[in-house]
Amino acid sequence: MIAPETPTRYPARFRVLVLGGYGLFGGRIVRALSRDANLHVIVAGRDRARAASFIAAIDAPQAVLEATSLDTQATDFALRLRDLAPHLVIDTAGPFQQRTEGRNAADTYRVAAATLAVGAHSIDLADSRDYVCGIGALDAVAKTAGRWAISGASSVPGLHAAVIEAHRERFAEIDAVESAIAPGNRTPRGWATMLAILSYSGKPYRGFVDGVLRTVYGWQSLRRLHVSDVGTRWLARCDVPDLELLPKRYPTLRTIEFRAGVELRRMHLGLWLATWLVRAGLIRDLRWFAKPLFKLSEYWQHIGSDVGLMRVTLRGRGHDGARQRLEWTLIARNGDGPQIPATAAVLLTRKLAHGELPGSGATPCLDLFTLDEFLRTLDGFAMETQTEVLHDR
Repeated sequence: MIAPETPTRYPARFRVLVLGGYGLFGGRIVRALSRDANLHVIVAGRDRARAASFIAAIDAPQAVLEATSLDTQATDFALRLRDLAPHLVIDTAGPFQQRTEGRNAADTYRVAAATLAVGAHSIDLADSRDYVCGIGALDAVAKTAGRWAISGASSVPGLHAAVIEAHRERFAEIDAVESAIAPGNRTPRGWATMLAILSYSGKPYRGFVDGVLRTVYGWQSLRRLHVSDVGTRWLARCDVPDLELLPKRYPTLRTIEFRAGVELRRMHLGLWLATWLVRAGLIRDLRWFAKPLFKLSEYWQHIGSDVGLMRVTLRGRGHDGARQRLEWTLIARNGDGPQIPATAAVLLTRKLAHGELPGSGATPCLDLFTLDEFLRTLDGFAMETQTEVLHDR
């Protein structure tokens, strides 16, 4: 843990710049923060007119809302950032996987570094394993600035780690974590999310299985998950930061698996079949087909449900020495699923604005909020959780 420091005292309105602020997740963050009267939220993207139109559609905001155009790839990005004078920058403009491909640390973390350079905190929604696990490259800079650079403020590792930490004391030791995310087909889908999945589909990566780092493949190793009142969803392997972070946190852990799935079998299994072409070397990268695949998914978006879920399964030994497993499930209805990956940033923003997150440094999103705090931030959305402890083999 980073040593506490006296939190900075901010003026009456805490200035929050949201990059990609009218996108799928950025838009949800902005709408949630618009209810906070002590915030000044700047909605940023390449198209100022779209940002302004998005703001105009928000009903009765309590925060001050401002639209601006801002391109993170522009040569004057750092200067524009300084002129906007944010206290916090929330970066939702993925896919973050592309930022680590063939680049050095200075290029990979240029947005976060520029944010720290103007004296602001940085939060991102990255789910890229290399990006999140490498954020420590900015730790010395962040501590010198007295600011936070928090990476992975999303479902993984943010929420996922909070779930495990909330329930770990039910176990004498945890030896396996098996988790999954499965959105409903009728919920909005993001272009960057699709690119992130396609970036590792069919490609090898390191998986921690039976206490050994083994080679596994993206969007393979099919599983089925059945949840009462939701139905059965197909799942496949995903490369996420947690595969690297969790074994370091829990020394008894021998297996960590994370999977995701799309509701329509034709889409899920179709992508699974395509991964074999990548694995065989016949196709180099499925991102080449991202545009037609995205259009096809939108064509079928009227099919299926608007119900998504997240399941975290912990396995190990209870305090009585017997094998047990714990199944924690979050079910999102009415198309509210995308609020889940947006919520960690909302919660952390409120903590920073109220001086409730002392300290500084560059870190993955771990130990910065509790599961109860996260779930309270979701109040008002169509969410429900279930926890069940069972005997295990």
